[in-house]
Amino acid sequence: MNGFVELTEAQRKQFHDEGYLIVRNALDADLIGRLLEAGDRLIATDERFNRYQTSEYYDGFRNCIVMDDAFIPLLTNSVALPLVIQLMGANLQLSTSHLIYRHPDPPGTPDSIRRPGWHRDGGRTQLDLGQGNYPRMGLKCAFYLTDLSQPNSGVTMLAPGSNQLKERIDIPAGAADPANAIEPLLNPGDCVIFEYRTWHAGAPNFTDFTRKAVMIGYGYRWLKPMDYIKQELSFVEKLSDIEKYLVGEEVDDTQEFQPQGGLNPLNEWCAEHGVEPDRMGL
Repeated sequence: MNGFVELTEAQRKQFHDEGYLIVRNALDADLIGRLLEAGDRLIATDERFNRYQTSEYYDGFRNCIVMDDAFIPLLTNSVALPLVIQLMGANLQLSTSHLIYRHPDPPGTPDSIRRPGWHRDGGRTQLDLGQGNYPRMGLKCAFYLTDLSQPNSGVTMLAPGSNQLKERIDIPAGAADPANAIEPLLNPGDCVIFEYRTWHAGAPNFTDFTRKAVMIGYGYRWLKPMDYIKQELSFVEKLSDIEKYLVGEEVDDTQEFQPQGGLNPLNEWCAEHGVEPDRMGL
């Protein structure tokens, strides 16, 4: 991971209060091209392993990072990951990697359509702990690969401040969305970082093109990842020490018990850039 992007106090407060940040130009044109090529190739196959397809309009793959090497650079993106570390600390690992293709809706589709509907991320957390006991344990970096600068392009809608809710989100009778819902307007290469607790939904896609994105989720290392248990050795062997650490692998051979969890190469990055590796909250 090269470079350092400093999280401002205004960004920290916004993420705490509203549950999301919009980060412009997180990906360059070359990487966008490689990601599109890899994504298009996967979607065009009949592969069912790791496929997550809820309809003919919503398709993709979970744990996509192992399915093409083009996705690996997203794990340590030099714009997004520094912000993630400053928001959550360094005790992190990959929780999920999700390639999502949101195809255009057919003519006559009502503008109230949401694919998927309003929800929080985090797997079973909210079911096991309850909405009121759901702490901040993870976030996603949603990297967008196509032009979403116009409304109704299939972008991920957000409900600012819903990360603070202790109950299910309120959607007024007859409405499709909570009252304060936003539909970000994004360019290829932009990234939206949002908390797992932030309620979000997929806007309709009334364009003539497919919305394409890759979402990289990070959680604390004491959480089980959402779409893998242990990555295959053939994949791990391709990775740097930081990348290995982020997919849950140990990067030293110390046999003694280590109360801090062992060597964490992200701590070295934090020391280099003056970041507190265990900083939490505001």
